[in-house]
This record gives sequence, C-alpha cells and structure tokens, in this order.
Amino acid sequence: MKKPALILLLIFSCLLLTGCLPGDGRNSEARPAGFLWGIWHGWMAPISLIVSLFRGHIRIYETANTGWWYDLGFYIAVIGGFGSIELVRKKKR
Repeated sequence: MKKPALILLLIFSCLLLTGCLPGDGRNSEARPAGFLWGIWHGWMAPISLIVSLFRGHIRIYETANTGWWYDLGFYIAVIGGFGSIELVRKKKR
C-alpha cells in the first residue's frame, strides 16, 4: 500500500517541479535569473534534460541570467547534487 502511494507522490512532485524549469518564460532581460534561480536550475538539471527532449523551449541553463552569480549558484547545485553538499564524508566500517 505504501509503495504505490510513494510512486504517485514522486510523479506528482516531478510534474509540479517542472513548472520552474529554465526557458519557461519566467525570466527575461528585464528580470534575469539570479543566484537562487541558479541553485534551483542546477537541482532541476537532470529533469530539465529529459523534458528538453520533448519541449524545444525548455533548456538546462537559463540564458537570461545575472551572469557570474547565476553561474555560481548553478554550479554549486550541480556539483552538490540535489542540495546535499557533504564537506565531510563518513567512512563505513
């Protein structure tokens, strides 16, 4: 019973989160994407890659951005992976 509910919740969450992908028209030259949008787009990069295969206007990287700050946020999120930056790794015994 828990497994179908978990799968349904995962699918619903992915559909909900795709509303904020790069290239959706939310950001423009007048309102460029900043540092926090860079972090968000970095976390969503794997989903953006899949969606961009079916929708031409969706991109992995927002072209209307603030520059260095957006890039920093994007790369922090991509390298950290879904918000879990581990500076100290625990070794298994």
